[in-house]
Amino acid sequence: MTAVQQPASLRERKKLRTRQALAETAVPLFTERGFDETPLDALLDAVEVSRRTFFRNFRSKEDVAFTAVEQLWSTCLLVLDDAELSGRAADVFRDAMLTTLDRMGEDWYAHFSATLRLVEQSPSLHGHSLRHCAAMRVEVSRRLGVADSTEGRLLVEFCVAAWRCALDEWLPGGEPGELPGCVRRVFDAMPRCLDAEVRPEAP
Repeated sequence: MTAVQQPASLRERKKLRTRQALAETAVPLFTERGFDETPLDALLDAVEVSRRTFFRNFRSKEDVAFTAVEQLWSTCLLVLDDAELSGRAADVFRDAMLTTLDRMGEDWYAHFSATLRLVEQSPSLHGHSLRHCAAMRVEVSRRLGVADSTEGRLLVEFCVAAWRCALDEWLPGGEPGELPGCVRRVFDAMPRCLDAEVRPEAP
């Protein structure tokens, strides 16, 4: 789903193919039958793998359904690791997200949008998403060097909220080329939003 270097050994390539088959089968299957209503065995039967093989690749049913989101954030953290950390932290985060999106393949976008819709339908997946988001906020804060200040942590919260707003704007259409534009528009609006004044409704 992403433009990553292929593993060198046959064993690693087989493991990658198994992970991809599980991830690419899981979201359509869970979408059709309902995540909470579909037992893990149904996925294992569809891909023809054992439980032992599954748990060598994923920790849980939630984990395999969340593959596209995990790919996004693992790539983003790598981008931040390689970035020159100078200037406004919000700009660094925005640019890292844009670089990350540029690295994702077109098939990933379809899988990602389907995953986000699935999360909206499942309480257990929604809980998994919240826990993952909290962990990513910590990792992003560390890489931006703002984890030790209230202002820095608050900034990361704003950045993550802006990212969520961009997703809300993009998801109805879900076209791959439109998400970067949504990200730019939302981050451009952040300073104006923070200075916005209350507008009471007319009686």
